[in-house]
Amino acid sequence: MTIRALSVSNYNFRSEDRLFFDANIWLFLHGPQQSPVRNRVKTYSQAFKRILIAKSHIHIDVLIVSEFINSYARIMWRNSRSNIDFKRYRNSTQFKRIAPTIASDAELVMQHCSPVESGFARLEINDLLDEYAAGGFDFNDQVITELCKTEGLTLITHDGDFKGSAVPILTANKKLLV
Repeated sequence: MTIRALSVSNYNFRSEDRLFFDANIWLFLHGPQQSPVRNRVKTYSQAFKRILIAKSHIHIDVLIVSEFINSYARIMWRNSRSNIDFKRYRNSTQFKRIAPTIASDAELVMQHCSPVESGFARLEINDLLDEYAAGGFDFNDQVITELCKTEGLTLITHDGDFKGSAVPILTANKKLLV
């Protein structure tokens, strides 16, 4: 069953809301700022402020922390315009200077969250792999969807891949809102 996504800009957050932020949202809030996404940063920052005021519950799992850290590092690599590949960049002195910032920003993310287990042991992994094999699915997104379903969490994301998802979604992505 598909659940219609709602606008994060108009949503009235409550203390009983149980939320799960996708890594892209954490990158807008605590990642390196890039000019093409300034409007998204503003929209999700305003929503985040309302979430904190409402004292909604924000949950996170290791998959999101990993995606946040790895995406952040790749953004910094691309911004560095380095002519070395990513793995060599990660071992460079240039990266060693920014790694503490990435770790510090990940700690900021964690300050607002309660950890939740991904439920890997409970996943119907063969079903997820069959869906993945059919094409058109991101495996991490499948795991996030299942986690939100089993834990009763509302997903906040800007990722259009969640269109037609079977979990409640709050977003500013117009493709998800139609």
